[in-house]
Amino acid sequence: MNVPRTLRFAALFALYRERFGRTELPGIVLCFALNAALLRAMLQIAEDFLFGQSLLSRRHKEMIASYISRQNVCSYCADSHSALLASQGGSAGMICGLQKDDLNPQLFTSAELALLRFADRVNANSPHITRADVESAIHAGWTEAQVAEAVHITGLFAAFNRIANGFGLPSPCPDGLPDQR
Repeated sequence: MNVPRTLRFAALFALYRERFGRTELPGIVLCFALNAALLRAMLQIAEDFLFGQSLLSRRHKEMIASYISRQNVCSYCADSHSALLASQGGSAGMICGLQKDDLNPQLFTSAELALLRFADRVNANSPHITRADVESAIHAGWTEAQVAEAVHITGLFAAFNRIANGFGLPSPCPDGLPDQR
């Protein structure tokens, strides 16, 4: 049986609200509202990988998301994920450092700095990643699988940044992040 298009989207939006406990649909979710297959896949990635259990902690994923989104000049994603990082224990100083590309060693562990520098290299210069780049992150305390996950997080956010910017999504915090006002 062929389910009408509007019912498919309504069901996916209801699933999002249920799984993430949110009544409002974020702008990035609405960017996928023209294609049910993309919306379904994006929601699955969000649930299983971005916000679910994986090799990197949620806090580390939010650090990468905030940092990469600011580098890619996506205020919608940078501010959204900075707010989520705050909810995961990220300090105002840490968030400010990520947003200003000022990775102060007093705010991050040496392992976090290595992971963020690796993500930066993946985002800014992926054709030139070498085994030495991977080894540097591993020597800082990450496993090979965690480094691979950092590549996936970085790549996904680079794509989400372009989608959010392509649809013209404004920052959800036009007056600044709640902790930084």
